[in-house]
Amino acid sequence: MRRVKRFECCHWSFRFCIGRICIAGLSIYVFTPPYVSHAETMSGALARAYLTSPQLNAQRADTRAVDENLPSALSGFRPTVSLTADGGLLNQITNTPNYSPYRTTTHPSGGQLTLNQTIFDGFKTLNTVKLAESQIHSSRESLRYSELSVLSAAAGAYMNVLRDSAILALRSNYVNVLEAQVEDTRTRLRLGEVTKTDLRQAQEAVEQGRADRATAGSNLAGSLAQYRQLIGVPPHDLQPARPVESLLPRSLDDAYKIAESEHPLILAARANVDAAGYTVETNFSPLLPSIGLTGHVQRRLDYEYVPGQRYYEGYVAAGITVPLYEGGAVYSSVRQAKEKFTEAELVLDQQRLAVRATVASDWAAWDNTHAVLSASRKEVTAAEAALSGIREEARLGERTTFDILTAQLNLLNARLLVVSAQHDLVLASYAVLASIGRLSAATLGLDAPQYNPKEHYDRVKYKWIGTNP
Repeated sequence: MRRVKRFECCHWSFRFCIGRICIAGLSIYVFTPPYVSHAETMSGALARAYLTSPQLNAQRADTRAVDENLPSALSGFRPTVSLTADGGLLNQITNTPNYSPYRTTTHPSGGQLTLNQTIFDGFKTLNTVKLAESQIHSSRESLRYSELSVLSAAAGAYMNVLRDSAILALRSNYVNVLEAQVEDTRTRLRLGEVTKTDLRQAQEAVEQGRADRATAGSNLAGSLAQYRQLIGVPPHDLQPARPVESLLPRSLDDAYKIAESEHPLILAARANVDAAGYTVETNFSPLLPSIGLTGHVQRRLDYEYVPGQRYYEGYVAAGITVPLYEGGAVYSSVRQAKEKFTEAELVLDQQRLAVRATVASDWAAWDNTHAVLSASRKEVTAAEAALSGIREEARLGERTTFDILTAQLNLLNARLLVVSAQHDLVLASYAVLASIGRLSAATLGLDAPQYNPKEHYDRVKYKWIGTNP
């Protein structure tokens, strides 16, 4: 009777440790813990990444730089004005036979104001403006894709820390269970209930568990470093995260339609097709006539080195240039631009196919994670029941220590699968949202000031002068 009671006491110790493992393994998003001061949420982490990401801020700067293509192109409609001035000192000595040398000193000086205005340039400026607008649209879509990528990576970093923290807790508690198993096996060995082989098997399981725990700790360290890299601060008391199911389309067909009309890669590729078309027209412009207007006013003092003589001039003229032959360079640039236009159309087709494939893949993964999570939870329930039965059979002498160790490992693996499935379920929902092009700070409702690229565009669009935006 004494042996049975001792084993039952250890059995309850195992059950307590296993209960702790269960709580650790199921806390990724199922439970909502009470509020803790300074706790970090998924939304808070994503908002921080949205505001501080160097990758995203660099793309914003690049988009602002592309905005300047428009005022640069519009300059073709505007006149150019230049002012030149000169002044100097002139000493002249005239030697004439039979006369004394004659010396004169003058201060010749003057200035000229010149204005040039293009009247017609073969539609070059008009097409350059349209080209700039297409480039700006493409740049904005690239910015949206950077935002999508940064938020997706930040969500992954957040969930990786939660997953790896839970795995480390599971592994640590599992080692505690195995260490208790070793002590119980030693006690039973002294009582003659088991053999030395049972003890060695338990000890081997402990060492393997410690090695796995060390690996889990290393994985967590890597996830913590990645979190700090992407979010900007170390993780602190991360709260459970949930899938963004309410933001997803109802069906795969709806997902395809949304992606076709909203995904930034597709929209950027369309803008690039437009830009390539306007490049063809721009390169063709030098083959057309051009008309310009030139005018200047000029004033000279001590004109022609005559002291006190002044000269004034005003000039206005219109000119037309008709290109006849320029060596073939323009024709070559037009042919090249046409090939680039064809390339841009094919890249658009390529992006459509790639986005569609990503949508299909992420949607399938999203569906699959539900099944995996449901099955893994059932597996945990079955493994818990199996372990409980094997322990009871071992108490009656019908099972060995190896059977208990195997059942414990099966239960651990089942709980690890639950943790990974919860992690995958959340990230799969974000992946679907990203694949249709809707993963953004605005869609997620992040508590952060929304960056609007149009604000800078409006400031510089019609700016005539100045180096500050």
